[in-house]
Amino acid sequence: MEERQPLWDATQARILDAADTLIERRGVHGVTIAELARRSELSRPTIYRSWSDADDVVRAALLRRVDGILGTFSADAHTRTALVDDVLRFTTLFRKDPLYARLLDDEPEAFTRYTLQRVGSSQRLILQWLATAIGSAQADGSVRPGAPQEIAVMLMLIAQSAVLSHGTVADLISESAWERELRAALDGLLRP
Repeated sequence: MEERQPLWDATQARILDAADTLIERRGVHGVTIAELARRSELSRPTIYRSWSDADDVVRAALLRRVDGILGTFSADAHTRTALVDDVLRFTTLFRKDPLYARLLDDEPEAFTRYTLQRVGSSQRLILQWLATAIGSAQADGSVRPGAPQEIAVMLMLIAQSAVLSHGTVADLISESAWERELRAALDGLLRP
């Protein structure tokens, strides 16, 4: 994957650090402009220079977390097997991320609002990553023909649904079986 440049300046990063802490401790409802100002030791007008409200800050914090996860991948996958491996690794890192784990465990409705109700910046970043890898794997011949962006949408929906439902089905399927079946679903979608 290409080297990623920071999307936020030092002041914005301070505000997003405060948002991360608030989300992890109190959930998204604990994120207010007043609390962000207090935690970041910055003024409210400073926060409003970058974001229109607390909801915008939460979305930026979530985007930064996804960007950080994607930044751990050294290169785009060039084969179907590598792509499926990367998606499974992403789902593991995503589920283990303290902020996303908090949302998945304690505020699934907030997770749904910020990730499923509309395609936001985080999903667009994931889709870009997936479409690039799909295009590379198509050139290799290991992924079926089709518009990479369209295939990426379905790939993301399958993985996102599996992650969101993971806790619900944990008593029905072991972790290794969950991963095996998700791998089969992803591989089946991509196979020529």
